[in-house]
Amino acid sequence: MKEEFLHYLWKYRLYDNDKLSDKDGNRITVIHPGEYNRDSGPDFFNARVIIGDTEWAGNVEIHTMASHFDLHRHHCDPAYDNVILHVVACNDKKVYNTRGEELLTVEMKYDAALYERYMDLVNTPYIIACQSDIKSIESFRMQEWLEALVIERLMDKCIHVNKIFSETGNDWEETFYRLISRYFGFRVNTEPFEMVANVLPYRIIKKHADNLFQVEALLFGAAGMLDEALFREALHDDYYRTLIKEFRILSSKYCIHPVHRWLWKYSRLRPANFPTVRLSQLAAMLVKYPSLFSRALEVQEITDLRFIFDVTASTYWNDHYVFGRRSRSVSKTTGNQAIDILLINAVIPVLFFYGRNHDSDDICDKSLSFLRGIGPESNSIIKEWNVTGIDATSAYYTQGLIQLRNNYCRKRRCLECRIGNLLISRGKTLMNNNQLILEP
Repeated sequence: MKEEFLHYLWKYRLYDNDKLSDKDGNRITVIHPGEYNRDSGPDFFNARVIIGDTEWAGNVEIHTMASHFDLHRHHCDPAYDNVILHVVACNDKKVYNTRGEELLTVEMKYDAALYERYMDLVNTPYIIACQSDIKSIESFRMQEWLEALVIERLMDKCIHVNKIFSETGNDWEETFYRLISRYFGFRVNTEPFEMVANVLPYRIIKKHADNLFQVEALLFGAAGMLDEALFREALHDDYYRTLIKEFRILSSKYCIHPVHRWLWKYSRLRPANFPTVRLSQLAAMLVKYPSLFSRALEVQEITDLRFIFDVTASTYWNDHYVFGRRSRSVSKTTGNQAIDILLINAVIPVLFFYGRNHDSDDICDKSLSFLRGIGPESNSIIKEWNVTGIDATSAYYTQGLIQLRNNYCRKRRCLECRIGNLLISRGKTLMNNNQLILEP
């Protein structure tokens, strides 16, 4: 048995209250189970219990076996001296704190069906453990849980944004540029795109933002694509040769050290997603709005936000996908799906982080409204949810479903999932059933 299951029983009071008593037979009444502690120290802080006629306030420690108190060296740690109750599944040993005082240890009795339901979930072969039962959950509970998961996912993304923000000396435009550049790689080439942004600072781009050709030369050069050994077919291509000459001048001026040319991936990509085309589109976007983040921060409607990233590669790419090789002529626009990827993974997380950094609920709410204005994502994870009968109406909810699947279902954190809580506890009368829609 896992200790976390006992934590779950204690937190939601799913144990048999009538059989909770001390060694003298005095009934133990739990007024408050305490605040769940995920860090070091006792499992629950500031619990309140009545033992006999006396009310006690302090901490609660939980183990599967009483002897684990010593096994975990808690008897040597003063942090456990304020434990008023040691709750276990099996009381196999007397234990003492650092002062030599015996801890009041009690066995927690519970309905075996709870553990059976828990084991059924964690041992299922499916990633979404409750896929056959989840449709039985009331829609409002599912919606509330997904809304919490959306915030959780954005907070996780904020950790990455904050890292870049610190690395750039708290420069919002540079941070935004790096995130946007990364996701122009669209999964396959995210790392090389991010590396280009790191070797080619945004301040250099801004100095040449009035000249698309120079911005292209900077990006293609920093990407290592102007190495003459890479596109041999393009050596007699006037556009390519002029880019090389321009970059030689600019790289000498700014001391730009290109990333390795062989980092870029082309195989199994649709030609429209080739990094050559995407770099030209990135250049067009950076020229379109020299202060990109400031512009994104100003907009109030999702349609205006989408317009910022709706760009077209330069005319050379109308009949090219790589340097020096002609193809059927077609305008290379970013496309709706590509814009959605940029908004969901880069733009909205930075805006949300900015709102939190400036204590602006309005900007945070605007970020969430942008997510609601984007259509639902279509990927392998969302298809897994579709099989269960769960359909999302916008990217707001697909982001919640992705967070649920990756951070809870895949890791079998059913006890920390509101849906898992409900399914495991069914058939058991709770002191307060509404507790189960709160953050576990």
